[in-house]
Amino acid sequence: MSIHIVADPSSIASTVLLPGDPLRARHIAQTYLTDVTQYNEIRGMYGFTGYWQGNRVSVQGTGMGMPSFSIYANELIDSYGAKRLVRVGTCGTMSEKLKLKDILIAQAADTDSAINKSRFGSYQFAPTASFELLNKAYGHAKAAKVGFAVGNVFTSDQFYDMHGEQKKAIARSVGTMAIDMETCELYTLARLKGIEALTLLTVSDSLLTGEQVSPKERQITFNAMVDLALLTLFD
Repeated sequence: MSIHIVADPSSIASTVLLPGDPLRARHIAQTYLTDVTQYNEIRGMYGFTGYWQGNRVSVQGTGMGMPSFSIYANELIDSYGAKRLVRVGTCGTMSEKLKLKDILIAQAADTDSAINKSRFGSYQFAPTASFELLNKAYGHAKAAKVGFAVGNVFTSDQFYDMHGEQKKAIARSVGTMAIDMETCELYTLARLKGIEALTLLTVSDSLLTGEQVSPKERQITFNAMVDLALLTLFD
């Protein structure tokens, strides 16, 4: 049994959606799944398992940032046998090609974190999505005619960063499209542990214009992203 997820080993599916906010985990379970059971509430980080169109799937909140995310991803993989992890969250856009309410399909992650330096030393590992999931998400997004882009995300260790503008300029200079705080760790763990992983992010705000999506619009666009995630995993 793991420390932060306390559940029967059979209660968690091999496919898991990973929102940062545990209340979003509950929303996904209540809105999309049938025959739902709650398997975790330790530290208020809710986890649920149910069925989507006959397919067994779990939803686990992870908290914000790579250290918190890493705890839940490691435990899901090592203690509960998770084989496919899909992060569903929000991001801030840095690209004119990625508008408010669009979905970013993250192909790879840049970072300012020292986590991978502590793992790999001077070796500069490039964390990338699982191609099969990425390709399926791209096809379903095109068919659904939703606003989306495929590109890199900058995974930052700091929400309030005194060097944020400098880092944003560097990220934009190499074509990185948005900022989040978890994807680099997801993609790194997936490669280290031999599982499939993908990040889908709804654009909630613009770092270029300062615009933000209203709470009501955020919920609608978040649902579109979850639709895309489930189709990618099970269609």
